[in-house]
Amino acid sequence: MDVTDSESTYSSYVALGDSFTEGLDDPDPAGGYRGWADRLAEHLAASTTGLRYANLAIRGRLLGQVATEQVPRAVELRPDLITLAAGGNDLLRPRADPDRLAVVFEDAVRRLRATGAEVLLFTGFDTRDVPVLRRIRGKAAMYNLHLRSIADRHDCRVVDLWSMRTLLDPRAWAQDRLHLSPDGHRRVALAACEALGVEATGDWREPWPAAPPVDWLTSRRSDLEWARTYFVPWIQRRLQGRSSGDGLTAKRPDLHPL
Repeated sequence: MDVTDSESTYSSYVALGDSFTEGLDDPDPAGGYRGWADRLAEHLAASTTGLRYANLAIRGRLLGQVATEQVPRAVELRPDLITLAAGGNDLLRPRADPDRLAVVFEDAVRRLRATGAEVLLFTGFDTRDVPVLRRIRGKAAMYNLHLRSIADRHDCRVVDLWSMRTLLDPRAWAQDRLHLSPDGHRRVALAACEALGVEATGDWREPWPAAPPVDWLTSRRSDLEWARTYFVPWIQRRLQGRSSGDGLTAKRPDLHPL
């Protein structure tokens, strides 16, 4: 689908968030990760000469960390466009309270909008088909309702990841089932372009090619392998108070041309 409602008027873009926005698990040939935010910046640059882009997102960051570490930097940079996706890591914690998270999120949005920047928000994914994560589906849905209300109150655009049915396909996800695959990131970038009215070639709704059925035994073996390789180490980090982002810094901390 070609989005041609308006030519991009954004000369600078800052992305805030956690691993979703950092770009896991979309390897960049040049090293590190690419991800939907980098892909969105590339779409913006195609119609804006000299676009400057910064990505402050760091994997594992909680909403409070995004609000205290990344939001002030974004306010300082004063870009034309800011994307904010945060809170997913908080919801994975047993005592997560969507109502309290919404208060922190709205304060962050208020500060970002006060700069005059366009702010694009993202709802959480529908986790109904994801082992373990399906247990937080109710909290995620409640948090999404808050995000929608916040967007309405502060005149923000929204990418509704929950309603993107194409992301329910396993091929939209990496082997860890927590991060998007390269094609999943590609589709989210196209959805972001659509929300912003930015020209882009492609359609995030494009059906996936037919895939051979997977029998029950193969599926269960895959679940066990996933638990051993990804879920158990994740639990161990939580119990030890560690994060996958400990010691890491933002991949693009300053506004620079692509």
